[in-house]
Amino acid sequence: MCGIAGFFNRPKNWKENIIRMNRRMIHRGPDAQEYWSEGDCNVVLGHVRLSILDLSEAGSQPMVSHDGRYVMVLNGEIYNHKDLCKKLISEGKVRSFRGHSDTEVLLEYASAYGFETALTASIGMFAVGVYDRQEKKFFLGRDRIGEKPLYYGFSGNSFVFASEIGCIYEFAGRQLEIDRDALALYFRHGYIPAPYTIYKGIRKMEAGSIIEIATPYTEIKAYKYWDIMEVAKYGLSHRFRGSEEEASDELERLLKQSVGRQMAADVPVGAFLSGGIDSSAVAAVMQSLSDGKVKTFSIGFEENEYNEACFAKNTAEYLGTDHTELYVTSKDVTDLIPRMPYIYGEPFADSSQLPTYLVSKLARNKVTVSLSGDAGDELFCGYNSYLAFRKIWDCIKYIPMPFRKMGSTVLNNSLTKKIPKLKLIGKYLDAEGVEDIYVRQTNAYFVSQRLVLGGNVPGYKFAEYPLGYLKGEDIENVMLMDMLVYHPDDILVKVDRSAMAVSLESRIPFLDKDIVEFAFSLPHEYKADRKTGKKVLRNVLYRYVPKVMMDRPKKGFGIPVDQWIRNGQLTEWAENLLDDSCIRRQGILDPETVRTMWGNFKRGEENGARIWWLLMFQEWMMCN
Repeated sequence: MCGIAGFFNRPKNWKENIIRMNRRMIHRGPDAQEYWSEGDCNVVLGHVRLSILDLSEAGSQPMVSHDGRYVMVLNGEIYNHKDLCKKLISEGKVRSFRGHSDTEVLLEYASAYGFETALTASIGMFAVGVYDRQEKKFFLGRDRIGEKPLYYGFSGNSFVFASEIGCIYEFAGRQLEIDRDALALYFRHGYIPAPYTIYKGIRKMEAGSIIEIATPYTEIKAYKYWDIMEVAKYGLSHRFRGSEEEASDELERLLKQSVGRQMAADVPVGAFLSGGIDSSAVAAVMQSLSDGKVKTFSIGFEENEYNEACFAKNTAEYLGTDHTELYVTSKDVTDLIPRMPYIYGEPFADSSQLPTYLVSKLARNKVTVSLSGDAGDELFCGYNSYLAFRKIWDCIKYIPMPFRKMGSTVLNNSLTKKIPKLKLIGKYLDAEGVEDIYVRQTNAYFVSQRLVLGGNVPGYKFAEYPLGYLKGEDIENVMLMDMLVYHPDDILVKVDRSAMAVSLESRIPFLDKDIVEFAFSLPHEYKADRKTGKKVLRNVLYRYVPKVMMDRPKKGFGIPVDQWIRNGQLTEWAENLLDDSCIRRQGILDPETVRTMWGNFKRGEENGARIWWLLMFQEWMMCN
């Protein structure tokens, strides 16, 4: 696990710039910091290294191919690199390797077969750059789902890229301007979906895509090498034909394969264990494949409604793992808030970012790599909201649309909108289906349009999703929408930044290419019925852990934001950040809308999550 950076067309002060960019992401690679430049210093690549595979100098980057033509920087892991290595040797493309790093294998594979072919053949998580010294052409690639981050853009005449947006800020400095349209998008979701970032002209690279840029390095060409929408559509037309039991068998096989690959490392490996279905399944399979006790980690909270540590402990005891838990106080959590703008580099407001950082820090004391259960909900229909959306639709779908529209208008434009239950009914009453209900639930359109001065929400994947894309599969469409936007731009951002802030590599077995493609081929009834989600995944877990231990309500991994802001230790902090004179001085947010939202929140009429979005943006502003 590492961090990568580079730039083109700025030879002046090139060494100072790349050293400063490397230093900004030193937490991603504390073991080594290196750089490389072409003879004229017009192409510069940087790398910081967290040694995981091949701890010797043979694994150092930037790495030059055996023939001297290509130079690579890689952040991530290629889990099937041994298979790729065998192919290179068997076909005579390489006689021998300097070391045993996956970087060297991927570099030689790209040299032998081409960059796109190399990414298509790879199973892993990665953000990678390859410079072709002969053709004067540079390639960037990102893994299929978007586990590893990659930012890019132009600063003046210079093309620049990096694993973290803070590195680009180090390069471009005050030349960067806040993109108010992207900020309006942030206030729809609490994060900024790709390809946008908080800065004009700087973009997040799309998952499963490739970028090419050739001399004079002023224009880019972007295209997909893997598309989850096509994968989902293919799965719909090529359904798994076996029984539910056979589907569970296949999932167990694939999970063992994925976990086995991801346990490979030359450093200690452990697992996050929340006590839920997903992380328990990963930990159980890890323990079954391990000769010794797997190290597992969880954190607990004072507030019982947010605490799952006791369940994690019971699961760990049953599995026989070497378990470490830490109970944290509200002060432990809130003391971290000032660090968040530095860790994320742009506004990001999933409040579970705080406990995720704490459990990562706990794990880093004993391991360098930790596996997690993320993506189980999105792939196997685990969120309670998925079932709730269907229930809402079942309640309203038989009411003629003219009556529903009339009722929605009345409820949304009367005093009854101050009554939470009636306000909720008005929000969904004229929805056109399950997908529309989902969009309304997760999209704060009204707030975002009014809140940012001069900001207009641009087109993006969520708003442009073709409703009914997977015909006749309403919940499957919702799950696909989550995998397109919410999972890569919220969950994976949270996991990567929190873990890498403490130099911990996080790995996610459920995002293995074969598991993702298998999940989209499953009939929906194998995933969920009207009461229960993750059916096949539960079937697998019950082979390792008794059903009675796992059948309990889902709690999630959040913090009591509402309570702490409204009547707790965050009240004064919030009031200072939302002070009217401060908002007016900044000139970015509409003071009246902010004042109204804050007043409604204090009266219990406003969602605490959206206030958190406001506060995390303001905290970011104070640090920039």
